[in-house]
Amino acid sequence: MPLKLNSEVVQPFLMGCGTKEPKITQLCLAAIQRLMSHEVVSEAAAGNIINMLWQLMENGLEELKLLQTVLVLLTTNTVVHDEVLSKAIVLCFRLHFTKDNITNNTAAATVRQVVTVVFERMVAEDERFKGIVEQPPPVQGNTNRRSVSTLRPSAKDAYMLFQDLCQLVNADAPYWLVGMTEMTRTFGLELLESVLNDFPGVFLEHQEFSFLLKERVCPLVIKLFSPNIKFRQGSSSAASPAPVEKPYFPICMRLLRVVSVLIKHFYTLLVTECEIFLSLLVKFLDGEKPQWLRAVAVESSLVLCVIVQHILISFCQSYDMKQHSTKVFRDIVNALGSFIQSLFIVPNAGNTAAISAPAGSGSGAAFEYRGTWIPLMTVSVQGSAKATYLEMLDKVEPPSIPEGYAMSVAFSALLDLVRGITSMIERELSLEEGAAAEFRETHPDQEWQPQPGMNGQRGYYMKYNRAHLVWEEMVSACWCGLLAALSLLLDASTDETATENILKAELTMASLCGRLSLVTPRDAFITAICKASLPPHYALTVLSSNAANLSSKAYSIQGQSVQIISPSSESHQQVVAVGQPLTAQPQGTVVLTAKNIQCMRTLLNLAHCNGAVLGTSWQLVLATLQHLVWILGLKPGLGGALKPGRAVEGPSTVLTTAVMTDLPVISNILSRLFESSQYLDDVSLHHLINALCSLSLEAMEMAYGNNKEPSLFAVAKLLETGLVNMDRIEILWRPLTGHLLEVCQHPNSRMREWGAEALTALIKAGLAYKHDPPLAQNQRLQLLLLNPLKELSNVLHADIRQKQLESVLQILQSQGDSLGPGWPLVLGVIGAIRNDQGESLIRTAFQCLQLVVTDFLPTMPCTCLQIVVDVAGSFGLQNQELNISLTSIGLLWNISDYFFQRGEAITQELIREEEALQKQAQEKGETLNRPFHPAPPFDCLWLCLYAKLGELCVDPRPAVRKSAGQTLFSTIAAHGTLLQQPTWHIVVWKVLFHLLDCVRTSSTTADKEKIESGGGNILIHHSRDTAEKQWAETWVLTLAGVARIFNTRRYLLQQLGDFFEAWEVLLNHIQSAALSKNNEVSLAALKSFQEILQIVTPVKDSDKAGDALAAMGVPPVLIDPFSASGPGRPLVRSDSLVERLTRYNGAELQAPPPGEDSALEDSALWWSAWNTWYRTGTESTRPPSGPTEKLSFIPSQPFLTALIQIFPALYQHIKANFSMEDLKKLGVILHGAVSVPISSDASPFILPSYTEAVLTSLQEAVLTALDVLQKAICVGPENLQVMYPAIFEQLLLFVEFSCKPPQYGRMETKHVANAKYNQAEWVALNYVPFAERSLEVVVDLYHKTACHKAVINEKVLQNIIKTLRMPLGLKYACPSESTWKLAVSSLLKVLSIGLPVARQHASSGKFETMWPELANAFEDFLFTKSTPPDNLSIQEFQKNEAIDVEVVQLISTEILPFANFIPKDFVGKIMAMLNKGSIHSQSPSFTEAEIDVRMREEFSKVCFETLLQFSFSNKVSTPQEGYISRMALSVLLKRSQDVLRRYVEDERLSGRCPLPRQQVTEIIFVLKAISTLMDSLKKTQPENVDGNTWAQVIALYPTLVECITCTSSEVSSALKEALGPFKDFMQPPVSRVQNGES
Repeated sequence: MPLKLNSEVVQPFLMGCGTKEPKITQLCLAAIQRLMSHEVVSEAAAGNIINMLWQLMENGLEELKLLQTVLVLLTTNTVVHDEVLSKAIVLCFRLHFTKDNITNNTAAATVRQVVTVVFERMVAEDERFKGIVEQPPPVQGNTNRRSVSTLRPSAKDAYMLFQDLCQLVNADAPYWLVGMTEMTRTFGLELLESVLNDFPGVFLEHQEFSFLLKERVCPLVIKLFSPNIKFRQGSSSAASPAPVEKPYFPICMRLLRVVSVLIKHFYTLLVTECEIFLSLLVKFLDGEKPQWLRAVAVESSLVLCVIVQHILISFCQSYDMKQHSTKVFRDIVNALGSFIQSLFIVPNAGNTAAISAPAGSGSGAAFEYRGTWIPLMTVSVQGSAKATYLEMLDKVEPPSIPEGYAMSVAFSALLDLVRGITSMIERELSLEEGAAAEFRETHPDQEWQPQPGMNGQRGYYMKYNRAHLVWEEMVSACWCGLLAALSLLLDASTDETATENILKAELTMASLCGRLSLVTPRDAFITAICKASLPPHYALTVLSSNAANLSSKAYSIQGQSVQIISPSSESHQQVVAVGQPLTAQPQGTVVLTAKNIQCMRTLLNLAHCNGAVLGTSWQLVLATLQHLVWILGLKPGLGGALKPGRAVEGPSTVLTTAVMTDLPVISNILSRLFESSQYLDDVSLHHLINALCSLSLEAMEMAYGNNKEPSLFAVAKLLETGLVNMDRIEILWRPLTGHLLEVCQHPNSRMREWGAEALTALIKAGLAYKHDPPLAQNQRLQLLLLNPLKELSNVLHADIRQKQLESVLQILQSQGDSLGPGWPLVLGVIGAIRNDQGESLIRTAFQCLQLVVTDFLPTMPCTCLQIVVDVAGSFGLQNQELNISLTSIGLLWNISDYFFQRGEAITQELIREEEALQKQAQEKGETLNRPFHPAPPFDCLWLCLYAKLGELCVDPRPAVRKSAGQTLFSTIAAHGTLLQQPTWHIVVWKVLFHLLDCVRTSSTTADKEKIESGGGNILIHHSRDTAEKQWAETWVLTLAGVARIFNTRRYLLQQLGDFFEAWEVLLNHIQSAALSKNNEVSLAALKSFQEILQIVTPVKDSDKAGDALAAMGVPPVLIDPFSASGPGRPLVRSDSLVERLTRYNGAELQAPPPGEDSALEDSALWWSAWNTWYRTGTESTRPPSGPTEKLSFIPSQPFLTALIQIFPALYQHIKANFSMEDLKKLGVILHGAVSVPISSDASPFILPSYTEAVLTSLQEAVLTALDVLQKAICVGPENLQVMYPAIFEQLLLFVEFSCKPPQYGRMETKHVANAKYNQAEWVALNYVPFAERSLEVVVDLYHKTACHKAVINEKVLQNIIKTLRMPLGLKYACPSESTWKLAVSSLLKVLSIGLPVARQHASSGKFETMWPELANAFEDFLFTKSTPPDNLSIQEFQKNEAIDVEVVQLISTEILPFANFIPKDFVGKIMAMLNKGSIHSQSPSFTEAEIDVRMREEFSKVCFETLLQFSFSNKVSTPQEGYISRMALSVLLKRSQDVLRRYVEDERLSGRCPLPRQQVTEIIFVLKAISTLMDSLKKTQPENVDGNTWAQVIALYPTLVECITCTSSEVSSALKEALGPFKDFMQPPVSRVQNGES
C-alpha cells in the first residue's frame, strides 16, 4: 500500500487538530484514528501525533477523544517506543487527575489499558525471540538498577514504566514518565497489582524485572504497611511520644491485595519478603487491631487458603521446615484459630448486641458459645473466594462490618484450608499408592519401596521422601490450631450443616493424619469427634487422657496462647435420648442431643471409610461407640449384631421417636462397619482387634465384683469381625481368641457366657468355612482354629467347660470325619477333665469319648490313637463317677481289640509317620523324643495302653484296680505276641515292674482303719474292710499276673539281654510280698514263686486253638481260677486268634521244647531264686527280738508250708553247686519254720487232736526237704558227702524237740491243751511226732552212711548219742512215752551199726570222745532219775524192764567182748554200771523197798551175769582182754562186798521178819557168784591174777563170816559153798606172803 509508512499522510490532520477548533479537532482525531487502525502511521508520525495530543491536553480539549486516540495508537501497532511512549502514558495520567469525573474514570481505565499494552508488547516480543539464543553481555557485579541495556525495546519500555510506577507510589520523582504532575498512592498500588497479577511471567523470566520486584516493590510495601503495624486500637495517642499515623483503609486494603499477588506469583523469588508479609498478615488478625483491618486480613487469608494451595506447601518447606525461620504456616493457622476464639471470648466493643442472642436469630445458622451469639453468613462458594472488603476499591472510609461476617469468613477459610491441604496431599498419596500397586503387580515377590539404588528411581525416591516430610510438617504445623478452632466451632455450632462441615473437616484431617501415620494429631481429631458424640462432661478415660495430653500443649502465638477449649455445657440443642452411663458405679442418667447422634454418625462414617488408617485410635472410636450403644440400650444378638434391646434397664433409658427410627439404621451401620473390616489390610485389622480387646478388657474390669449387666459390645463385635474375616482368619485368630479366652474366665456369668458363645461360634464357623486351600490340606490352620478350644480346658468355670464340650460334640458330629491333624486337640479337650468339675461335665466329656471310640478310630491319624488311650485312661482315673471309670476300662479293652484287628495298617502308617519325624529331627539336629522311644511305633502304642492300664491298677478304688488289673494282664496275654522282642523289655521294666513298685508302695502304706461301709449301703466283707486288705487283693492280683506272664512268656523274655536283672527284680517283688505282714499277700507271693519256678507246670502248646489261647492267652487268675468273662476277659473272636498271631510273629508262638535241656536251666537264675528263697525264709522265720507284748506279725502255717515246699523243686536246679554254706542256711530256715507257733484261733484247723501222732503239713514239708537233700547226696558225687553230718545235725535238732520244744524268740506259747480258742494266744505245736519221725530218719540215714568218712570224721555217732541222752535220761519224764522207747530202740540200732565202725577206727582216735558220751547215755537211761507213773501196769513194767535188759545185752555182746579196742575208763564205767545194776536192793530202808515193789530182778541178774561172764578170763589171749577181766573182777568183788554187807545189816534190823524175796534171791546169787569166782581164780595162772584182786577176795572173808547168823536155809547152803574155797588161802605161797600182808 503506497500510504504505508509515510509520515506525511498524517500531517494535515495534525494541523487540523492544531486549530483547537472543536469540530475540526474531532474530525481530525477521528481520521487519525482511522489511519492508525489501518496501520499507516510511521514512527515519526506517531511522535508527531503524541505531541499534538499533548498540546490538546494542555489546553483541556477533547479529553475523552484524546484518551481514545492514545489507546488506539498504542494498541493497533508497536511503533511507539521510549520517550514517545512515556509521553503518551503521562498524558493519560494527567487526564486522570482532571476535575471531571467522567474524564477521570476514563483516563484511569485508559492508563490501566495502556500499562497492560506495554507489557503485552513485551510478552509478544519475547515470543518472537523465543527460539534465538542470545549471548547475554557479562553482568557486572554491581549492576546499576538503570542498566537496561540488555533489554529489547518493548521490554525496556515495560521496565521503565514499572520502575516509575514504584517511584510514584513511593512519592519519588519518576525517571521516565517525565511531566507527571500528580499521582495517588491508591491508583499506583492498583496499577502495580494489576501488572504483577497479569504478567507474572515477565518478572519471573527477566532478571532485571525480578530485581525490581525485590529491590523496589517489596520495600515499598513494607514501608507503607508501617502505620498498620504500630497501631493498637484503643491505645491513647497521648501515651506515645510521636503521634501514630492511623491506618488508612484504602491503602491498607490495596497493600493486602498486592501482597496476595506477590505471594501468589512470586513466592519463589521473594522467600524472605513473603515471610515478612505473612507475619504481618498474622499480626493484623490480632484482637487489638481495628475491626475492619481484621476483617480484611481474614479475607486475605481466605484468598490464600482457597486459591493458592500449592503455595501452602512451599510456605511449609521454606519456613516451617527451616531451622531458624519463623514457623509461618503454623502461625497463619494458629492465628485463624485464635481469631475465631477471640470472637467468642472478647465481645466486640462495637457489637455489644452480640452478647445476648437476638430473639429472632435462633432460626438462622449461628454459633453460640457461653452466651456469645454469632450468626453465620454465606461468604463463599466452596473453592472460590469472594472477598467483600478487599473489593471495595471505591471506599475511602472503612465500612461498618456486619455482625458475624469475620467469623463466617474465618470459618470458611478454615474449612478451605482443611479442604486444600487434604485434597492436595491425598491426590499425591493416591498417585503414589497407584505406583506401588503397579509395582506389586509386576514384582509380586518384592516389597515396594522406592529405593535409591534402583536405576532411574533415585530422583523419584528423593522426591518421594521430601514430599512426605513436607506433608508431615504441614500437618504437624497446622493441626493444633485447626483442632482448637474446629472443636470450639463444633461445640458452638447450632446449625446442622455447619456442624456437618466441621465434622467433615475433622474427619478428613483425621483420615489424612492417619494416612501419613501421624498418630498424635490423628488421635486428637478423633478424640474431638468422640467427645462431641458423647454427652458433655461424660467421664470416659480414653478420651480424657488423650485430651489432657493435648491441652498441656498450649501454643503461643505472639504472646497469645491458643488453648483447646473445653466444651461449654449449656447448649441450645434438642435432646433426643436419655440413658444410663456405662460406668462401674451407677450414676444418674445422661442425655444425648441430636448433635451427639450426628457426631456418632460421623464417627461411624470415619471408622467405615478410613478404618485402614485408624491404627491405635480404633480404641477411641470403639470406646465411644460402646458408650453410645450402651446409652441407647442396644444389645448384642445372634452373630454379634446389636439390636435395640428390650427395656431391660428399666425406665432409665428414654428415647424420642426421632432417635427410635434412627436406631435400626445406626445398628445397621455398626454392623456394616464391622463387616467392612474384611476390606481392611492386615495391620489395620490388627489395630481393630486390639482396640476391641482392650475395650473388652475395660468392660471386664467394670464387670468385676458385681453382677450388673456388663457391656458386651466389644465381645459381640469381636465375634462379628471374626466371622466376616474368615478368609484370613489366621492373622487375627491369636489375638482374637486369646482375648475371648480371658473373657471366658470372667467371674461375671453373663460376660463369660458371651465370651464362650463367641469363641465356640468362631471355632465352629472357622471349621465349617470353605477355606482355600481346604483345611484338610492346611493343617496349620486347622490346628490354629482348634487350639482355643483346647485352651478353654484351663477355665475353671463349669458353664464354660459345658459349652466347650457341647461344641466338641457338635464338631464331632459335623466335622468328625475331617478333623485329621486336629484330633490331638479335640481329644485333649475331651480328656481335660478334673475331679473338681462335677459329674455332669465328666458325663458330657465321656459321651464325646464314647462317640470317638465307637465311630472315629478308623478315621483319625494313627498317631492320635495313643492320645485316645490317654484320654480313656484319664476317665478311668477320675473319681466322680465310678461307673464311668469302669466303662472306660472297657473302652480300653475295645481299643486294644481295634489295635489288634487293624495291626498291619496301623503299623505301616505309624512307621511312615515315624520316618518323617525322624527326618525332621535330624534336620534340626535334635533327637526324636517320644515315649518309649527305641521301641517301634506300633509297639509304643501298646506300651501306652499298658502304661495307662498300669496307672488304673493303682487307682484308690478297689473295683477300678481289679477291673484294670484283669484287663491289663488279659491284653498282655491275648495280644502280647504282637510286640517285637525288644519291646518286651519295656513291658517288663516300664509297665510290669513299675506297676509292682507302685502297688507295693501303696499296699505297705495303706490305712489299717476299718471302713464302715462301701459308700451307700453296700456292706463290706470282713476280709476287705480296711484299705490295707483291699490293697492286699490288688497286690495279689498284680503279682500273680506278672508271674504268669514271666512263666508263659519265659522263652521269649529269656532272649532279652537283661532277663537276669528282670528275674532278680521279680524275685525281689516276690520276696517283699512274701515278707509283707499280710497272710493273703505272703501266701500268694509264694504261689507266684512256685509258678515262676514252674513247679506248677504251664500248659504246653498243642494243636487245639483253645489250648493255644490258654497257653499264650489267658490263663485264669491265680487266686480266682473260675472268674467269669468280664471287662477283663477277652472274647475268642470268630477268625482264629492263633492264625492271626502266627501271621504276626509266628516264631515266637512255640513254647520251649520240653525236657531238662531247655534254656530254663540257667543256673544263675536258679541261684538268684535260691537267694530270694533264703532271704524270704530267713526273714519270715526269724523270731521276734525282745519281749513281745505288742505282738509282731507271725507267719501262718500254710505260708511256711508253701515256703518249704518250694525248696525241693528249687534244689533240683541248684544241687550242682549247693554248698555246705547253703546247707547251713537251709537248716536255719527249716529250724525257724518249725519253731513258729500257731495262733489259737487257727489251731483247730491245723492241729490234729493232741493224742494223734500226726505231722502237720509244714513238718512233712521240712522232712521232705531234708529227704530230697539226703537222696541227692546219696546219688551225688563224693564231694557232696561232707554234707551228711550237717543233715544229721539238723535232724538231731528236730529230735530234741521231743523233749524240749523250740522257743520262738521270747514269745509265750501255751501248750495246746491249755489254749482257749477264742483268745488270740499262740499255741506251740505238738512236736513229738515230728521229733520221732526225725529220729527214724536219723537211724535210717545212719544205717546208710555209718562208714562214710565225713560221718566218721564229724563224730556223727557221738552227736546222735548225745542227742538221745535227753529222752533216754528223762525216760518217764518225756512228754510222750513213745519218745524214750523210740530213743532206746534207735540207740540200739545205731550202736549195732556204729560200734563196729568205731572199733575199726579205734586207732585213729576219731571216736575218743564218743565213749564217755555213750557211757553217760547208758548211765542216764539205765538208772533214770524219773519215776515211772503210778498207773503203770505190771505188764508194762516188765516190758520196760525187758528194754533195759536189751541194753545190757548189747553191752555184753557189742562192747565188752571187744574191750581191747575200747578206752579203759569207758570199760570201767560200764563195769561200775553193771555192778550197780546187778545189785538188787537199792532201797536203803525197808519202807522204800515196800514202795518199790517192782525190783528189776531180771535186769540185775543180767548185769551180774555179764559181770561174771567177763571175770572168767582163763582164755586171756591179749593184754587188752586181761585188762577187761581184771576190771570185771574188781567190779564184781566190790559189788559182792556191798551186797553182803547190806544183807547182814538188814538181817540184823529185821529181827524175826523174813527179808524181802528179792533180797534173799540176790544174796544167794552173790554167794553163788563168789564160789564160782573162787573156782575160776584157782584155775588161773597165779601171775595172771592181780595182787589187788587177791586182796579184794580175802577182804570178802570177814563179811561172809558175818552172814553165818542168817536164818534162811537157802542162804545158809549157798554160804557154805562160798566159804569152802577159802581154805586155799590158809597157806598162801611164800612169795606172795609179803604181798598178801601188804
